[in-house]
Amino acid sequence: MATPLSDTPLSPLKTVAVVGLGTMGTGIAEVLAKAGREVVGIDISEAATAQAVAALESSTARAVERGRLTEDERADILARVRTSTDLRAAADADLVIEVAPESYEIKQQIFRELDGIVRPETILATGTNALSVTRLAADSARPERVLGLHFFNPAPAMRLVEVVSSVLTAPQAVSAVTNLALDLGKEPVAVGDRPGFVADGLLFGYLNQAAAMYEAKYASREDIDAAMRLGCGLPMGPLALLDLIGIDTARRVLDAMYAESRDRLHAPAPILKQLSEAGLTGRKSGRGFYTYEAPGSATVVRDALTPLDGAALTPGRTVRSVGVAGSGTMASGIVEVFAKAGYEVVLAARSAEKAQAAKARIGKSLSRSVDKGRMTAEAAAQTLDRITAAGSYDAFADVDLAVEAVAEDLEVKQQLFATLDKVCKPGAVLATTTSSLPVVACARATSRPQDVIGMHFFNPAPAMKLVEVVRTVLTADDVHATVREVCGTIRKHAVDCGDRAGFIVNALLFPYLNNAIKMVQEHYATLDDIDAAMKLGGGYPMGPFELLDVVGLDVSLAIEKVLHREFRDPGLAPAPLLEHLVAAGCLGRKTGRGFREYARR
Repeated sequence: MATPLSDTPLSPLKTVAVVGLGTMGTGIAEVLAKAGREVVGIDISEAATAQAVAALESSTARAVERGRLTEDERADILARVRTSTDLRAAADADLVIEVAPESYEIKQQIFRELDGIVRPETILATGTNALSVTRLAADSARPERVLGLHFFNPAPAMRLVEVVSSVLTAPQAVSAVTNLALDLGKEPVAVGDRPGFVADGLLFGYLNQAAAMYEAKYASREDIDAAMRLGCGLPMGPLALLDLIGIDTARRVLDAMYAESRDRLHAPAPILKQLSEAGLTGRKSGRGFYTYEAPGSATVVRDALTPLDGAALTPGRTVRSVGVAGSGTMASGIVEVFAKAGYEVVLAARSAEKAQAAKARIGKSLSRSVDKGRMTAEAAAQTLDRITAAGSYDAFADVDLAVEAVAEDLEVKQQLFATLDKVCKPGAVLATTTSSLPVVACARATSRPQDVIGMHFFNPAPAMKLVEVVRTVLTADDVHATVREVCGTIRKHAVDCGDRAGFIVNALLFPYLNNAIKMVQEHYATLDDIDAAMKLGGGYPMGPFELLDVVGLDVSLAIEKVLHREFRDPGLAPAPLLEHLVAAGCLGRKTGRGFREYARR
């Protein structure tokens, strides 16, 4: 009878076998060898083993050229790696990491064979990101030693490793691989067994929503990707990332997630199936959402869907002066942006005192820019001189563009647009900065809905490069052209979208945030582990809970409710935990407590 793993002292995992020498398996082998482990790379294909050795030789040679390794260190690393096409080469391994194709049949066959090859105390790890670790473990002769060890691509560069336990996994096995991950210089996070785990579980739902948004022709692929890069600080847009991951891979992961969750957000968008079955799987095939120079190339080339440079638009209206309604942070930031670009700006608020206070805030912001060397004192003074503070919207009588940045309340905005309709001259463009309310509802409060458009700036407006330009079904072509031209003048990147809840950024961002809250609510993972997973595994500048506390939980809840009401998808219903925290007055950093507690200033 075999000795139970829990009673067997574990070795320090000195020898590790990696089964499957594709890109991920080769990267894991490199990481292990660099950390001093003896590595056995195994693949049924001799070509794959040869390619893995060549890739390792190439990457270590580059490291020597860059001064990261000496020739002796490189020689030692290469000497620690041997390859085989026979699974029996794993016989002496302390740990086997399986990175075979995402198929239960293939992985189960490997685990069954390993049962008859490895020692009783050897830990078996699967690198799956979509299949059930529990199901794989249950078919093993010793399920207590089976767990998930999910590296991210490229393994040498990505710091995150998800350590996945099933209900059968022995704690000692989890501890051993967690310590190994730390020794490899990685940051392990402990997660339970569900499709996608943490990082991919959140990431692929977001990618799927982006694919569906593009499929619905709501926005162009370029605008969707630019919106998420510039609006959220992401390293890549979602459609470009799908091409990098592989559209067939993404579809497979989503299929597994949907089979488990039955959440419509995980049901693969039909376009993913269509592209996959056509062989248009992304970069690796040379074409996916975008077209590439060659299979495997990262260089995007023009195709039939690429927008023409300087495409002829309807001529826009002349804009020399701008009115901004509001006195809060967003309004002040927008005024600063327009004034810096050379526009004469009227800053109007409900009282002269509020308007003057907002102008003073802009003055302080400009002074900080001078102190940091971003502009001269003379330029700052000229910018401030272009701003006129007014305590009445009557001051907008001669402006060419009026931008409202008041409270996110439809009744308040409609009353303001009714006022703007009366005071602004014929032909003036009227814009709302709403992030979640229907632009057309603001337009209908006027007698000239054709002149109304959305200009959704992001906070802080002087720093954030994105503006979502939101046309309603009533917006005139020359009004759209005017706002596009103005965005170019104020050096903002404009993306076009239609008038529906959330536009591009919030419609993709907030379901992702809501799903993160559900993970904590279900005790699947901790706040810290989820934040770490998304920063390290997804390249996000902030984890979801850091971001929620910055945005404000009340603001987040309001946007979630708008999205749920518009799309009527049960998966978009706000997480009860978010509602409870808002009801308790825990709104994030602004109240000193949200998902985390903050020191009072």
